[in-house]
Amino acid sequence: MRLALCYPPIPSAKGTPLLSQNRQFQWFHRPTAIYPVVPASAATLLRAHGHDVLWLDGIARGLSPEAFRRELEAWRPDAVFLETKTPVVRFHWQWVRELKRRLPGCLVAMGGDHVSALPGETRQNAPVDFLVAGGDYDFALLGWAEGRAVPVDLAALPQIDRALTRWRDYAFRNGNFLRTPGAYVMSARDCWHGKCTFCSWAALYPTYRVRPVAHVLDEIAGLADLGAREVMDDAGSQPTGAWLRAFCEGLLARGLDRRLRLDCNQRFGALRAEDYRLMRRAGYRMVLFGVESANQATLDRLNKRLSPEQVEEGARLASEAGLDVHITLMFGYPWETADDARRTAELGRALLRRGHAATLQATWLVPYPGTPLFRQLQASGDLLTLDWDAYDMRGPVMRCPLSEAETKALIAYAYRGHLQPAALLRQAARMATHPAYLLKAARALLAHLRDFR
Repeated sequence: MRLALCYPPIPSAKGTPLLSQNRQFQWFHRPTAIYPVVPASAATLLRAHGHDVLWLDGIARGLSPEAFRRELEAWRPDAVFLETKTPVVRFHWQWVRELKRRLPGCLVAMGGDHVSALPGETRQNAPVDFLVAGGDYDFALLGWAEGRAVPVDLAALPQIDRALTRWRDYAFRNGNFLRTPGAYVMSARDCWHGKCTFCSWAALYPTYRVRPVAHVLDEIAGLADLGAREVMDDAGSQPTGAWLRAFCEGLLARGLDRRLRLDCNQRFGALRAEDYRLMRRAGYRMVLFGVESANQATLDRLNKRLSPEQVEEGARLASEAGLDVHITLMFGYPWETADDARRTAELGRALLRRGHAATLQATWLVPYPGTPLFRQLQASGDLLTLDWDAYDMRGPVMRCPLSEAETKALIAYAYRGHLQPAALLRQAARMATHPAYLLKAARALLAHLRDFR
């Protein structure tokens, strides 16, 4: 089969869509490209089994719709796969209808959290031939291409073909990377907690599965050979315990700590001070944590199984070990007062001021279809709309005591925590060694302030 894995360009005055490998969709005024690990694994697995594969990410490459269409049609695929999310699913339905008109014999497969949550809706609105329910696109697409059941075994996957999937298209325009070129891996699918009520990926990957330590080490060594200088492990939560210790020891034994830096997603309360110190010795630079709220009642409603005290303690331990701590905050909860929301912004600013966080990300809470939060709000009548285009983090889609302007102002206030004198002094100290990164970070901050203007 000749199969193309596609991200069609989505022209919009709203900005550039952050679609691939992203748990929450957002339009960015400053383009950001995140390498889609699982689709890249699918492309590699299909080619390894003798299928012709085209990797065509029009968003990452900045292609016009016309250039994208010409390249796809010139390749003459037998089938096309595209990943979608709630705010752009209507665009993709229209795109599929147009593709079927131009290439009537071409089969179409669609995947993503929205398709998994509401498969019947996509079947009604687009002439799709196959829907991937769940996030294991690689095994599902191989099974579809060959008409057979394919067992899901992460240890049996070939290492991702980075040339086939044009990894350098994603290696520079990404705010996570202090050093470029940067690359993405996933040590697991997806989060060992997997119970946060707002997370759409918990539905895509309801069972947490971990790759063998040696398999991940081999992948990182291969990326170092390609010239990658920083690697982000984008598992929802990186494995902890014996796996993490063996992984860090493997990084040290192979000398990878001297060749590149590593980042990962993690949860507060899971690691001790000695774990953070070991990670730093093994070459880790940054650890990303989801805080979401400073209010215990909200954390409980989100099923975070986390306390504000654990947030403050964990951020202190990780930063004292020499790691850059990145935190995420969310605003717009239907049950939070203005004082509750401001408490969250103040927590983020305090962590920045004390040096216990290096950076923060603030976003609008979006209840995606398929999540427990969506079902709860739908049952309570707190959803304002089912217009999927509105689920793009640019305005409220659920009732909230705060106005849209008040919520945007609080998000901007949280972001301006980077401009506090103590935080600025720490960034200035970095200027001598990483001026290009700090300039990029400053532009990104200005863009985020514009996003939530």
